[in-house]
Amino acid sequence: MSLPAVHRDPAMPERVTIYEVGARDGLQNEKGIIGLDTKLEFVQRLTAAGLPIVEATSFVHPKWVPQLADAADLVARLDLHGATPYPVLVPNERGLDRALDAGVTHVAIFGSATETFAQKNLNSTYEAQFAMFEPVVRRALDAGVQVRAYLSMCFGDPWEGEVALDRVVTAGKRLLDMGAYELSLGDTIGVGTAHHVEAMLDAFAAAGVPTGGVSTGSTGGGGEGSRIAMHFHDTYGQALANTYAALRRGVTTFDASAGGLGGCPYAKSATGNLATEDLVWMLDGLGVTHGVDLTALAQTSVWMAEQLGRPSPSAVVRALTAG
Repeated sequence: MSLPAVHRDPAMPERVTIYEVGARDGLQNEKGIIGLDTKLEFVQRLTAAGLPIVEATSFVHPKWVPQLADAADLVARLDLHGATPYPVLVPNERGLDRALDAGVTHVAIFGSATETFAQKNLNSTYEAQFAMFEPVVRRALDAGVQVRAYLSMCFGDPWEGEVALDRVVTAGKRLLDMGAYELSLGDTIGVGTAHHVEAMLDAFAAAGVPTGGVSTGSTGGGGEGSRIAMHFHDTYGQALANTYAALRRGVTTFDASAGGLGGCPYAKSATGNLATEDLVWMLDGLGVTHGVDLTALAQTSVWMAEQLGRPSPSAVVRALTAG
């Protein structure tokens, strides 16, 4: 394997946190039910590859996401008090109740920057979602559980088109003000471009939200650092370019999915999340530390592709395993 040449850019962060979402976001839309043992091995392999945080599953009602109906059984088999955090997504108080009963220490909520997606994905209105999330965040924090917030449709919505920056900032700040330690800005349908990313981050910074520096979350240390993470999809092939733009603005946390698993069911031709391997390859070339073993990670994605019966969409996985 030929490693990328390292050209250290002093404008880049020295270290970033990769927030691995493959076990949850990557698998949740799979039509065939994946066995519990396979999911557990996937999480364990991701952990062994050095991913500093691995989102394990979601406590959404099985009616809506049958693939994750075994969430409690999976969590019961994880070491929730070890070095690697295993966050779970909770859509509402019922989901939080199940998560707390399971003993989790990290949860995530999932909001929308647009009215239509709030209705379709959350069965809520844009405004009502905040009333739904407020007791979830408050109760989680009271229980000593960390809360992360996702905000979807930040760069574009398939029904409403372009989403105004001020709308995204307003929605994001409301989630942060509830007590989320970090806000992950989602390009849910993959339409964002590098300049749009820069403008988005500049808008948050102008509103007083730290966008660069060390993360304030559990994996990034303490202090008044960045409150923003980025979650890119590669529908139009822009995920790495967008990541580079965010790095140049000092963002230090990026969501990614091993092997590029996952996708948005609302975007035609959506090709899924930013592949963790593709992100790692670029970071290696930039001289940015991340702590992930690329070879072990690629082997994990090849193994999971075999379980799913199709090749990994990750360009780096294909290149590393060709022949």
